[in-house]
Amino acid sequence: MLHFFRFIKYLFRLSIIRIVIITTVTICICFRGTGVLVTDYTASWIGNSFGGGDKWVQIKIEDMQVDGEGKVYTNSIWDEAGREVGIYHNGNIIGKAEDLHGWGRHGGKAIAIDKKHIYVAMQQSAEVNANGDYPTSGTTWYCVRRYNLAGKAAPFPMGRGWDNSMLIVSTKGAITGLATANQRLYVSDAAANLIRVYDTNNLGKQIISFTVSHPGKITIDRNKNLWLIQENTGKVLHYSPEGKQLSGTINNIGKPTAVVVDRKGRLLVADNGIRQQILIYNIRHNPNLIGTLGTQGGVYADTPGIIADTKLYDLSGLGVDLKGNVYVNSGLHGGTDLRKFSPSGKLQWQLLGLHFIDNVDINPLTDGLDVFAKQEHFHMDYSKPVGKQWKYQAYTLNPFKYPQDPRLHTSPTSVFFRIIQGKPFMFLTDMYNSFLEIYRFNSKTDGEIAIPAGMFVGTNGKGGKAIPGDWLTTQPNKGEWIWCDHNGNGAFDQGEYDSNYDYPYIGGWWVDSKGDIWKTLRTHDGMGIRHYPLQEIDAKGNPIYSYRTMKKQKTPNIFTDLRRIEYIPETDTMYLSGFTKEHPASRDNSKWYGSELVRYDNWNTTYPQQRWRLQVPYNPQDNPEVLTASMSVAGNYIFLVTFKQAKVYIYQANTGKLVKTLKPGKEVASESGWIDIPYGIRAVRRSNGEYLVFVEEDWKGKVVFYKLKF
Repeated sequence: MLHFFRFIKYLFRLSIIRIVIITTVTICICFRGTGVLVTDYTASWIGNSFGGGDKWVQIKIEDMQVDGEGKVYTNSIWDEAGREVGIYHNGNIIGKAEDLHGWGRHGGKAIAIDKKHIYVAMQQSAEVNANGDYPTSGTTWYCVRRYNLAGKAAPFPMGRGWDNSMLIVSTKGAITGLATANQRLYVSDAAANLIRVYDTNNLGKQIISFTVSHPGKITIDRNKNLWLIQENTGKVLHYSPEGKQLSGTINNIGKPTAVVVDRKGRLLVADNGIRQQILIYNIRHNPNLIGTLGTQGGVYADTPGIIADTKLYDLSGLGVDLKGNVYVNSGLHGGTDLRKFSPSGKLQWQLLGLHFIDNVDINPLTDGLDVFAKQEHFHMDYSKPVGKQWKYQAYTLNPFKYPQDPRLHTSPTSVFFRIIQGKPFMFLTDMYNSFLEIYRFNSKTDGEIAIPAGMFVGTNGKGGKAIPGDWLTTQPNKGEWIWCDHNGNGAFDQGEYDSNYDYPYIGGWWVDSKGDIWKTLRTHDGMGIRHYPLQEIDAKGNPIYSYRTMKKQKTPNIFTDLRRIEYIPETDTMYLSGFTKEHPASRDNSKWYGSELVRYDNWNTTYPQQRWRLQVPYNPQDNPEVLTASMSVAGNYIFLVTFKQAKVYIYQANTGKLVKTLKPGKEVASESGWIDIPYGIRAVRRSNGEYLVFVEEDWKGKVVFYKLKF
């Protein structure tokens, strides 16, 4: 009888659904042993102006050119889905250059156009077993590749490469600037300190070359003279077409990153220094600064970090059309923020492609309305249509005030956002769990900027310093360390480190709701769990941790290789994943999640109790291979996502039984890239009982999210 009434209730609800038109919601029905569970879920996304399929905004535009009609041609060194060269018009995507992804090919730092062709700076590496014209082993060609204006490769008689469309400029370093005028192609060969000049009608022929120290991007004025950036000097130089240096050097630009001459003959320079503006010069005689585009100070003006129409940041690209519109690209540190401005400086449209190997987390205080990625803050309105629920609220990175911000020098990928003792903090780790970065917020002093506050770094398995490079000269010479910004200046100063030496192979990190930090160590001596209790929030607002107060905990005997950890202090519940004797790893991969997940109750008691043991999706022999990538515990459920299929598995937290699976729906073109980070899924339960599930989508510059209710 009970099952009968449940069935009637189900039929009634189904009839209601049938008479309500819901165009963006997929209805999924899942049966359990205790009855019927109906789950409604919607797929959507954050961080890209388009949802996928043929349309996505590429990441990290390095250079751009604009034709007279306002078509924008862009170049990126790498776009995961293959839009290294994108073509945009009127706020829409209209194409891309083909065959710049795979077979050792990448985009580059410069691009130029004329009435017939696109000239793309790119690189071609050697490829084993490749047919045709490729570099020899150990050699890389830094080339100009020619395309027609539709993005099809355009071979030429002296062309190189597998399809004869490449002009090899160097084997020493990347091309840093390109420009065309009067059937000439000007190429900045920075490795040789040369400007090389080629005949566009006979592209394999170099006409002349002339010496310029550290040449960068180039533009050409009405008199066919060159204005070019001298990299790392703050200068824009002036040259004749034949290579004679002319008067008019501009010396006082903070960090020029792009140049263009507009229809009025004015020189526009993107200043990526402290001004974060487009500088406009009259160059009829000696250059004279006559105007600017954008708010002085850019995104750091007024309330630092807040995104606004004329607040620019991380400038990398600049272009103009014949109507006097100006096109600017921001996002040099990883994403794309492409904007068109009218001649009067009013924003016309904006295109965003903000994410690569990135996921998000919510601010618990705002119940999912504020979402944070490693560099971006989004404000959400879930009542809006699919793909429109997010607003780009703020950019949280300030390289001028905090030049040692680890985000500028490392590659974080995953966010844990926590409210600890009433204060917001952001924790970041990377693809390999090698570090955990800590950021605090102070709206009075820094607006929306995330302030470097602390960092955990694992022991270097090869010995020596834990962090490579020369940006961190104060770190200990060996072992692992915890840094805390004791003086509150956001810099890594002497005397701010606590050092230690431990097993080097980290399986995972976790920051619990109290602010305690947990770490697992892979294949260790049986004591593979590290617990760092939060000691205090100091006077500067930093959370304090130490090795002195660190607690070592035993790895349960089930595991031979411990990977992920999530601890729930409110219920003293521990979730651990890894490989076991029964289900070992087929090969070693430091990013893998493991083959089993185990829940323990009463973890911090003398006798923790194993509640259940679950074999997670894991079959490396399948094609494509099935590997669990990440997990997230929220409310009454556990959410897992697989590596290559991006399929979400939902389990009951109490029983470990499978409830439902989710896959990217038509809202995101039924596609996803790989889940390539250890925390590629983040699930949260809102106060209304609704669940939000955010999933990395590293293919087309976004984060996918699901909205569902049980």
